[in-house]
Amino acid sequence: MNTIEIINKKKYGEVLSYEEIEHIVNGYVNDTIPDYQVSSWLMAVYFQGLNSDETSALTDLMVKSGETIDLSFLNTTVVDKHSTGGVGDKVSLVVAPIIASLDIPFAKMSGRGLGHTGGTVDKLESIQGFHTELPLDRFKEQVKDLGISLVGQSGNLVPADKKIYALRDVTGTVDSTPLIASSIMSKKIASGADAIVLDIKVGNGAFMKTEEEAKELAETMVAIGNKLNRETVAVLTNMDQPLGFEIGNGNEVLEAVKLLRDQEYSQDLYDISVEIAAQMVFLAGKATTEEQARKLVKEVIEDGEAYEKFVTFIEAQDGDMSSIHEIEAGHTIDVTADKAGYIASVETQQMGEAAMLLGAGRKTKDDQIDHQAGISFHVKLGNKVQAGDKLATIHTNREDNNAVIQKIKDAIAFSDSPVQVKPSIIGIIQ
Repeated sequence: MNTIEIINKKKYGEVLSYEEIEHIVNGYVNDTIPDYQVSSWLMAVYFQGLNSDETSALTDLMVKSGETIDLSFLNTTVVDKHSTGGVGDKVSLVVAPIIASLDIPFAKMSGRGLGHTGGTVDKLESIQGFHTELPLDRFKEQVKDLGISLVGQSGNLVPADKKIYALRDVTGTVDSTPLIASSIMSKKIASGADAIVLDIKVGNGAFMKTEEEAKELAETMVAIGNKLNRETVAVLTNMDQPLGFEIGNGNEVLEAVKLLRDQEYSQDLYDISVEIAAQMVFLAGKATTEEQARKLVKEVIEDGEAYEKFVTFIEAQDGDMSSIHEIEAGHTIDVTADKAGYIASVETQQMGEAAMLLGAGRKTKDDQIDHQAGISFHVKLGNKVQAGDKLATIHTNREDNNAVIQKIKDAIAFSDSPVQVKPSIIGIIQ
């Protein structure tokens, strides 16, 4: 096949065959097509897009470019979840033990955080002794014996995606819906999922800023899943404010524990966690209706089964539960309201960036995480506050925190009159 002809074909908006996409993907992985030609192809895709068949083909080929994890030995439906990333998103920490306590295997490979969004692996590594890197055999054995394991992503899965993403990152082609969708879905499918629940964040703290963008991405990913024989559901969730009250790593783990152990929670974190878990329960065939699935999820939270499973999971991966406690950073600084009013809006991405400045996140992949650093956010949209009330508390091991304090203050806008708040669950796409 002629690579230039394939690039030109997409440049003029024509539809590529499976074999033509295979030529590009395999050629790049095998180093028989240079990166400058793949860059040209990616730019053509960026402007012309890919239809549903092309996007599914790209996903399938990326899955086939490396190893896949076979979980068929579990003899049941394996359901995975994915979040497109947000601020304060500790839903996986809540959902994992819920699912496992309902006898649905939870075998998940998660990533690290970068920029204003956090990563589940970073949060778990705030637990003393916890291992996020397990040999594949131990990972499988733990899922078989305990029904739950959560580890970092394997270096052998979807090598085509890793290589193509690195090129997208330096060619301005990251924000392409079909490329985003195929990247995410290839990892989920290669990880052994039979069914997938997608948590598509939408709002000023998400990569998808508008409902239209989020819906487009959700529909694209659901279509990929269905074409590749994975039942897929997308839940659009609100990211116009931090999820829950905590932003960071150690403090987010503690917030998840308080929800499961003490039933202490912010309503948005509870609602989204219950909905994501319920969709997984329904796809796994453990409930005949979504409402029944929600009931089952709430029951295992309320009777403590989910918390017991969380403890079992942490200890199985060598974590010390006694290390999960209130943050003990070197400095605690309260950020207070300068005036009275209703919380009208929160620039959520700025809140994530403020946590990153404290060391709770990364500017580059090589940055080290400070697991003690973070922000406790004391208000939610619509709350009424008085001058001097605490808006947030900074937990920091750094001496100069003026930029962080100002960033938090600048992120919060007030109204003199009550404000209407969007629901946590915006919609479900099947």
